[in-house]
Amino acid sequence: MVSFDVRHYPSLGSTNDEAMRLAREGAADGTVVHADEQTAGRGRFARRWSSPPGNLYLSIVLRPGVPLSRWPEISFIAALAVADAVEAMLPNQLRATLKWPNDVLLRDGKIAGILLEQATDALILGIGINVLEAPPGTPASTIVGSGGLASVDGMRGKLLGALAGWLDIWQQDGFAPIRTAWLTRAHPPGTRLRLTLGERVVEGSFNDIDEAGALIIDTDEGRLRYTAGDVAAA
Repeated sequence: MVSFDVRHYPSLGSTNDEAMRLAREGAADGTVVHADEQTAGRGRFARRWSSPPGNLYLSIVLRPGVPLSRWPEISFIAALAVADAVEAMLPNQLRATLKWPNDVLLRDGKIAGILLEQATDALILGIGINVLEAPPGTPASTIVGSGGLASVDGMRGKLLGALAGWLDIWQQDGFAPIRTAWLTRAHPPGTRLRLTLGERVVEGSFNDIDEAGALIIDTDEGRLRYTAGDVAAA
């Protein structure tokens, strides 16, 4: 099972950038970069990720030991770990849900962001969780605003523990149990989705994710498979 070595900083431009720098210098699998705030945080598609103090911002150096083609599976592992950690801090009746490929939602508001980037022979897994603060102008949730009790350090401990557990399952049993667990938290079959690919928009009904994690949706053109894109409810 992976063990984590946490490096804590009061402020960084981007935890992913610092983790990438450390990875290029040979940082070990499980090296964690945690910052109280980010001044240049980013999410998928280079979107700015608002990063004020009071939330969890960390990036992890991973050296998965599997072919590069399987690295995207870690996106689903991370989403499951975040969902587990979030729920551990919430009242019992609240459940986190997942949106392909790795959004974690609470009460239909985004509560976390996940970003995977490659640094030579390492994978950088960046995670931000809204503990106290939600980005302005977006449909977002927070742990405390949802009735939960959490400190940033407590959330970090829950997250790393859950991540270690899911990574261990994946390394022993492959992607199949990850896929099954992800589907139990995700859009029910038949949910109408809108997939944006650059300037192209595809609408259809959610069918499944395949054995590689690709999105399968039923459209007017038939059943289609996508490995990238931005999903929203249609």
